Amino acid sequence: MTSQVSRTAEQAEESVLGEQRKPAGSKDVRRLDRVIIRFAGDSGDGMQLTGDRFTSETASFGNDLSTLPNFPAEIRAPAGTLPGVSSFQLHFADHDILTPGDAPNVLVAMNPAALKANIGDLPRGAEIIVNTDEFTKRAMQKVGYTASPLEDGSLDGYSLHPVPLTTLTVEALKDFDLSRKEAERSKNMFALGLLSWMYHRPTEGTEKFLRTKFAKKPQIAEANLAAFRAGWNFGETTEDFAVSYEIAPATTAFPTGTYRNISGNLALAYGLVAASRQADLPLFLGSYPITPASDILHELSKHKNFGVRTFQAEDEIAGIGAALGAAFGGSLGVTTTSGPGVALKSETIGLAVSLELPLLIIDIQRGGPSTGLPTKTEQADLLQAMYGRNGEAPVPVVAPCTPADCFDAALEAARIALTYRTPVMLLSDGYLANGSEPWRVPELDELPDLTVQFAQGPNHTLDDGSEVFWPYKRDPQTLARPWAVPGTPGLEHRIGGIEKQDGSGNISYDPANHDFMVRTRQAKIDGIDVPDVVVDDPHGASTLVLGWGSTYGPITAAVRRLRAAGEAVAQAHLRHLNPFPKNLGDVLARYERVVIPEMNLGQLATLIRAKYLVDAHSYNQVNGMPFKAEQLATALKEAIDG
Repeated sequence: MTSQVSRTAEQAEESVLGEQRKPAGSKDVRRLDRVIIRFAGDSGDGMQLTGDRFTSETASFGNDLSTLPNFPAEIRAPAGTLPGVSSFQLHFADHDILTPGDAPNVLVAMNPAALKANIGDLPRGAEIIVNTDEFTKRAMQKVGYTASPLEDGSLDGYSLHPVPLTTLTVEALKDFDLSRKEAERSKNMFALGLLSWMYHRPTEGTEKFLRTKFAKKPQIAEANLAAFRAGWNFGETTEDFAVSYEIAPATTAFPTGTYRNISGNLALAYGLVAASRQADLPLFLGSYPITPASDILHELSKHKNFGVRTFQAEDEIAGIGAALGAAFGGSLGVTTTSGPGVALKSETIGLAVSLELPLLIIDIQRGGPSTGLPTKTEQADLLQAMYGRNGEAPVPVVAPCTPADCFDAALEAARIALTYRTPVMLLSDGYLANGSEPWRVPELDELPDLTVQFAQGPNHTLDDGSEVFWPYKRDPQTLARPWAVPGTPGLEHRIGGIEKQDGSGNISYDPANHDFMVRTRQAKIDGIDVPDVVVDDPHGASTLVLGWGSTYGPITAAVRRLRAAGEAVAQAHLRHLNPFPKNLGDVLARYERVVIPEMNLGQLATLIRAKYLVDAHSYNQVNGMPFKAEQLATALKEAIDG
């Protein structure tokens, strides 16, 4: 979905309820500036699809938005249990927002487990829409309810809407030749139709989507459409929903352009394709499926028309081995994985360091250690990216900060890899990968020129006057070695993991040569040209909040809240984690206090303390969920008052 919008000024994340009016019909319409909705149910209830469709229509309407899918690791977790609850949270507004929101204003609970798992996150007064058909005695006992929460008064502090979603869906589909079980599967579309009516969402995109998705099963397509329309009509006619809501398009939130909703993994895939086109190189992805990185493999496999080749290997080691081989052959080599896969790929990353070939290692971080929390987010692979190899094997590290920023981060990682002939680690995470936000589709002339010059002939003259090719004769500015495509006459050279002789590339066991090569490879990484870190400090603060990766949204939202309350606080966010920006030391020295929030136990803080001798205060969370803005604001206020 795309939309056209323009921006005039940044607005705060906070909101208030707006005016109420009555349209030509009989129901009131209340105007809001933002709302947070969470759909929750069993893994098989289609909550992710429901949330995705609501998000797509919201994006096409022109709202700013941010999403948080949250689901179990099991393909089909036990039905009706708390571990089996799947949810999708969407925050959308008529102004610039940064996070999926701290607490839902509306919860759609498809069963007792969904209600119990999510009720603790709701503020008093929030609206709860429950599927009463699922509140059977057995289902409630399964999650520990001794009495029905719909009747025992425990929900009196909320605006409760009991709706027999299953019954209404089955009734709406009675004219279709479907079994009751088949008809019940459309109850998520009934709920989507109801919420679409409540918040005046467009419907054309969802109707087109359903017809396309079930093109080979037209009866199923029509049944889902009928359930969707029945939900809309139920909202229009029932007395239980006396008010609907309008959230105007975010006309002031964005620069003028063409926008679409995009997830972090999709943005990364598009960024990789754009990088290969800008470099005029074929793109090769060698990958092994792993949550939450698999979507990149799925997406890139659709783009053979752009010269993309995807290889689903038998394991992580084979995936990166094939990608490194493709890089040796003159392609933009890429491998995608998550933390456990990076561990398996570490030896081949070291080989890429030794061979000095461009290679992109995309790590979509998740909760660890071991298989840990496959579907939850964490940013605890930073030290592994920095040091998780034997020997001195320095690798540049780049981290995007939002789902849309994954596109630009992919281009930046490719720039570094191609310019300096080095493997590059890109650290995204599950929160960015699965979350989505509006993305302005860039113009072609805005993309960087990544054109590569391959070695064409001899580059060194021996003492006897003969001209030869030296594979490790370096560019004096970048220290990059020449990239020679195999099969080019006269450019034959050795490869392998054993140390090379400086210049000639011959195998060398000489101690002095090894010392020189180790220091040269480190100097190449240290000399990478990265932009200075930018500090946002409008009030001359004494406290700096430093972040990296996906903490950008919650940190920025928390800083806005503090500034709105009259506090002076500065903010800086790092994209380049190795090497650090050259001005970072001077920036840190300007502040009395440096606070570093991370979804780990203080990995960036450890690096900052070691390199700059700054007594950085680490604020950490490792529960598989992103920070909440209010939580961070409270912690930062305590640090300021320190």
